[in-house]
Amino acid sequence: MTLNASSKRVLAFDYGLSQIGVAVGNSGLGTTQPLSILRARDGQPNWDEVGALCKEWQPDLLLVGDPLNMDGTVSEFALRARKFARRLEGRFGVAIEMVDERLSSFEVKQQQKEAGHRGDYREQPVDDLAAELILQDWLRQQ
Repeated sequence: MTLNASSKRVLAFDYGLSQIGVAVGNSGLGTTQPLSILRARDGQPNWDEVGALCKEWQPDLLLVGDPLNMDGTVSEFALRARKFARRLEGRFGVAIEMVDERLSSFEVKQQQKEAGHRGDYREQPVDDLAAELILQDWLRQQ
């Protein structure tokens, strides 16, 4: 199920095996902000933390970045991200939409490098910013 831009609150997830970035936005206002970075073990977050975010923000839609291969084919990692999305939908009953995120992490790292980031993404992760970029891309497409 997908919603159009008239939905109000949106949470976006940049799925990863050890970290999952989260951003929040309001599609009516066109606003976005990075929210948090959830720790994950082999792609599994602490579902109570995800539930707390959903309870706090009451999203109308959840976006999950779809890490397709550059040629548009589905990667093994994309299959894992899609499984994560199905779990989100099943656990929280909120509509899910996958968003092509092929260059989001690269783009965020480039932006952060230009802003002075030293490149140690373990010490200073940018997954929440990648989630925000996924959300901004989705808003532009609406």
